[in-house]
This record gives sequence, C-alpha cells and structure tokens, in this order.
Amino acid sequence: MAEEVKVFRSWSSPFPLRVIWALRLKGVKFDVICEDLFNKSPLLLQYNPVGKKVPVLVHNGKAICESLVILEYIEETWKQTPLLPEDPYQKANARFWAKFSDDKVFQSIKWDVLLKEGKEQEEGILASLQNLRYLEEELRGKKFFGGEAIGLADLALGWLAYYLNILEEVAGLKLVDQESFPSLVAWMQEFANAPVVHGSWPDRDKLTEKFVAMREASLGKETHK
Repeated sequence: MAEEVKVFRSWSSPFPLRVIWALRLKGVKFDVICEDLFNKSPLLLQYNPVGKKVPVLVHNGKAICESLVILEYIEETWKQTPLLPEDPYQKANARFWAKFSDDKVFQSIKWDVLLKEGKEQEEGILASLQNLRYLEEELRGKKFFGGEAIGLADLALGWLAYYLNILEEVAGLKLVDQESFPSLVAWMQEFANAPVVHGSWPDRDKLTEKFVAMREASLGKETHK
C-alpha cells in the first residue's frame, strides 16, 4: 500500500513552502491541497481544528500542524537527506535559528515594518536590521546555515529569498543590500536557485497586490484610532 502524504497550503503563505521544500529534499512524493483561508474547507478544519490554518501535513491519515513541528516530523520519519546535523550542539543551533526566523525576523519585518509607518515603523526597521545582522554574522564564511547543504534553518528562513524584496518594495524601503549584507545576499541567491526551491514561489504581482492591500488596511485602521 502506497504512502499517503498530503500538504495543505494557501497560495500566498510562505510557511507551507518549508514543508514542500523538505519533502522534495527527502524525495517524498506528495499531493498539494490549496486552501482558501477566507473559505476554509471542512477537511482543513477537521485536520487542524485548533489552529484552523496551513500548513497541515497528512501522513497516512494522521495530521501534523505548525510548519516547524512538521519539519521535525519529516526529519524523524524519512531519514534520507538529513535536515539536521548529528552533533547535538549543531542540531540545537539549527533549531534556534529556525525559531528565530518566526519569533524575530518574520514578526519584525511584517508587523513592524510593512504594517506600520512613522515612528513605529522606524523602530521596526531598527529591530529588523539588528535581526538581519545576526543572520549575516551566522552565515559568514558558509554557503548555508548548516554548511554546504540546505538544512532546517535554511528551510525556515527561506522565505527571505523571495518575500523580502516584495515586502521592501511595498513598504518603500531597502533593508538588505550587497554592501551591508554580502553573506545574506549570497545565501538568498544560493537558496532561491536550489532545485528543490525553483518554481515553488507564488506569483509576484499577485503577492505584491496582497501586501499592498494589507498595508493599506493596516494604516487605515491606525489612522482611525
């Protein structure tokens, strides 16, 4: 009996892409189910009744939720092409940067730069730049966060390779350039060109429209407080 592997995703979210990249790296065959998050399917609500969001990995009828948790499950289930190193310290370090992506980098750039203006945005820019400098320092002298191959931290931070430039464009600013962040820029190019990543990004124009609408809606709400 063949394995059943399904990935529930939305067209725009970067988080399900991590799961797709990880499965591709492992050579696991899977089906993708695209969800409209404004009109969630009964199946999505059945598999993720708590979070009611994507991604969800369904493996032989069992659902796993939250992208970083799913990556750990994939790593433990399919042993080929490891996402984590053997060394306990290096393993913990990879997990740290994966969590840093969600808790610090994504939060500061999306919520405090894209969706803010004026003094609040200035503070968000400073925080974002500091977070990006930490990544620059960690990447110095390395091709990927774990060395020569894509690993857990790269998958977690991979959204930067595509989404960052669009977020910068919509917010009307530049956070990352070649002069200030040479290692980060090189990593983003390397990651975006990887075979498992190539062709997986959402439509740029459509994504830009989405972020423009989000920014306008957020600033409109701020204005009417």
